[in-house]
Amino acid sequence: MPVISVPQAFNEEDLYVDLQPIFGPSLFLKCEGFNFAGSIKLKTAIEMVETAERDGVLTPDSIIVESSSGNLGVALSVIAASKGYRFLCVTDSRCNLTTRLMMEALGSQVHVIATQNPHGGFLGARIDYVRALCDSDERYVWLSQYTNPSNWKAHYRRTAPEIARDFPRLDVLFVGAGTTGTLMGCARYFREWHRPVRIVALDSAGSVSFGGPPGRRMIPGLGMSMRPPLLDEAYVDEVIHVEEANTIRACRRLARRGFLFGGSTGTVVSGAMGWLDQHDTRDLTAVAIAPDLGERYLDTIYQTNWLQALYGEDMLDSDEPPVGSRAADTHPR
Repeated sequence: MPVISVPQAFNEEDLYVDLQPIFGPSLFLKCEGFNFAGSIKLKTAIEMVETAERDGVLTPDSIIVESSSGNLGVALSVIAASKGYRFLCVTDSRCNLTTRLMMEALGSQVHVIATQNPHGGFLGARIDYVRALCDSDERYVWLSQYTNPSNWKAHYRRTAPEIARDFPRLDVLFVGAGTTGTLMGCARYFREWHRPVRIVALDSAGSVSFGGPPGRRMIPGLGMSMRPPLLDEAYVDEVIHVEEANTIRACRRLARRGFLFGGSTGTVVSGAMGWLDQHDTRDLTAVAIAPDLGERYLDTIYQTNWLQALYGEDMLDSDEPPVGSRAADTHPR
């Protein structure tokens, strides 16, 4: 019987799905959900924790604390459990129930913020709570995914080189924008690459990451209620804002073909297909990053009552996502 160590257990094989049979244009979807944390955030968690250990920030008595809408919280729960740290995740009421139960099953404590900060929304309220907690007890160590350079370095060192190895003729890369760690790591890597790669960021409508007024966002993952400190727009060629209705339609259309993906992936796919519909895709190699899978969204995106309560009775009249100029608000940079 083969036996692997804990670090080896966190490794994953690259898996891509070509979405051409489903949507028309060829788009290779890099599936990042096949690890014990179930998302790309495992790379971020490993890089942040190991850097904090090397720098002497984490000690055996430390309690890791982080603000997360879900995926990083699960990833840190996995790492904390494997390394023997205590972990407290500060999330908010939009966090999926399954995600909260997973963190608790892994031994983490979860604190749910129910009210928004008047200026910073749920995210601002979560950060306020984390700061107060750290001020109250020096054992708490806030890794701060929003400002920690290890966030983008994880993807500069791992995610982008993986894509470059598998697609040496890459032309365009679609990356979702949350904390912008994945976006910035990949964009920085391909800025230095041997051929130009167009970097297209996908953001949720109502997010203020790239400017614009805030709006209601019910699907956790992408989007921010404040400008991401890690973001450097000089590395981004285009930004596409995707309505949550189109996120949901893309997810459900993929599910009908046997692919159960999360909300962030639905946003990326919907926006990417809109972009590809407007461009000449002959001889174009396009890759998109799918941050997670869909099991944690069964009681939201894939639950009829939840959808109709938030988006109206006609939400499910058509699962066909709009394409082209109807799919999203596109801003060349």
